[in-house]
Amino acid sequence: MSSLAIAKSAMKRNDEGERKLMALKRVALEIGMGTDIRGGDYTKAAVRALRDALWHNSLTVATAVGKSSDDMQVEVLIGVPQPDKVDTAEVLKVLPHGTGTVKVFEGGLEIPNEAGTDKTVIAQAAAIVRLDL
Repeated sequence: MSSLAIAKSAMKRNDEGERKLMALKRVALEIGMGTDIRGGDYTKAAVRALRDALWHNSLTVATAVGKSSDDMQVEVLIGVPQPDKVDTAEVLKVLPHGTGTVKVFEGGLEIPNEAGTDKTVIAQAAAIVRLDL
């Protein structure tokens, strides 16, 4: 895609028909924690962390500013000890509205059991919600 095409795609028309640049504004930051107590499943812990972040809130900001909840753009950040073990597609399925991206970073905790045969994984999640305002 050419730079001109990219620039045009980032523009929209206002009520007077003039083109204006889209301005994505952060409207919410939601944070959560999730675990997989037994089994060491990093994806399960990440999914639970994102659910924890999202399921304690009801964002009405989109409708308050004349938008649909499907207009939300959500950037999901996950922290786990081994980022390559997270299935980002599974994490993305948690989002109930809008479109999203998932980035996984080193973080969280991994706690082995006393026998060293299993582990508990703790993940953190942040969901940054943006709207074109």
